[in-house]
Amino acid sequence: MSRTSSKFRVATRGTPREINRSIVLNLLRANQPISRADLARMMGVRRGAVSLIVNDLLRDGLIFEGATGETVRGRKPTFLYIDSRRRAVVAADVRASETFLMLADLLGNPITGVVGMPTARDPRELAKTLAKRIKRLLSDHPEVDACDGVGVVVPGMVEHSTFRVLHAPTLGWRNVDLREPLAAATGLPVHIENSGRACALAQAWAMRDASAEASGDLVFVSVSDGVGVGVMIHGQVLRGRHNIAGEFGHVPLSLDGPRCSCGSNGCWEAYVSNRATLARYFGRPVSDGPVSSERRHFTINDLITRARARDAKAAAALEATARYLGLGLASVINALDPARVYIGGEITQAWDLIESTVRSAVAERTLTAAAGETDIRPVAATEHPRLRGAAALVVAPAYAVPGVA
Repeated sequence: MSRTSSKFRVATRGTPREINRSIVLNLLRANQPISRADLARMMGVRRGAVSLIVNDLLRDGLIFEGATGETVRGRKPTFLYIDSRRRAVVAADVRASETFLMLADLLGNPITGVVGMPTARDPRELAKTLAKRIKRLLSDHPEVDACDGVGVVVPGMVEHSTFRVLHAPTLGWRNVDLREPLAAATGLPVHIENSGRACALAQAWAMRDASAEASGDLVFVSVSDGVGVGVMIHGQVLRGRHNIAGEFGHVPLSLDGPRCSCGSNGCWEAYVSNRATLARYFGRPVSDGPVSSERRHFTINDLITRARARDAKAAAALEATARYLGLGLASVINALDPARVYIGGEITQAWDLIESTVRSAVAERTLTAAAGETDIRPVAATEHPRLRGAAALVVAPAYAVPGVA
């Protein structure tokens, strides 16, 4: 009974109204501008029923009426839009090396460019500096009248009910409450999630044609300072009983492999993260002894640039990462058999250099030929999937159809 009640709630007289509101919002998001008549046709209901829902959403300020369309006869239709004109959300991507911020509209689209700042390892210090940057970002954009909240993605396991960061190996965090001090300092609602799960949520939510993903499940693999994996099964983000489902980054490729940030040896993350690729290029672990000035300021983007310039050592480091990436993806595919796998992170800027190696390794280790041909798609770093995931934490719940038992 407790398991059912945690996922569903009992239907009430108002439940159909909530479901229909969500359906209208999703149809508007995917098809705007759209008229009431077209909404009614798409939903298969009378126009009067749709008008009641639309009027409700207009009163709540979630949508607005725009231009009128042309028609051969009868009254001209008035088009409807999601109202994101002067409202925004703050998206924050916390990484071990740097934290990134941007403002997004209520459709999850960027309003501003991305700004970065060093990541303070002390959570309270990070909350303090993050709050200052959020306030500055909002004050620098007076055209934004209201902020609906802050979405934060972190490289670790998050307890969904409390937003506590249970374990973030690359940050050295255990059982950390980032939400309360950040909410108190900004006066805004704060949502926190694992970066991989947030990316999976954003990828599914951003699909214009919802039916494109309805027939299958998806996985999002985010490669950065670590490796985050988000899994969606039947449209639901997989969390597991202890909020650690999908942590493929810490599944070992070899028990005798390099040391991982989690303390174990040979994890997938220890082979394919940006830090692992750079360590391979320099020929020693990133954390092994004093770091030279060159290594301190040398990024994965610099390595990719050198590989394109035919630097043999850079090309070899990328090639090895590509093979390990493919071997790990094969394990993900064998375990979950998803309809599609998305890859995000700076490594995607080298996709044309590494794709064939990744796919060969996948085909080598998957259990059937069909599994070896699973659809794998890169998501360009310029699309900022982690920041879009952070924005989706705030805006997507308004479009979610409630679970009913």
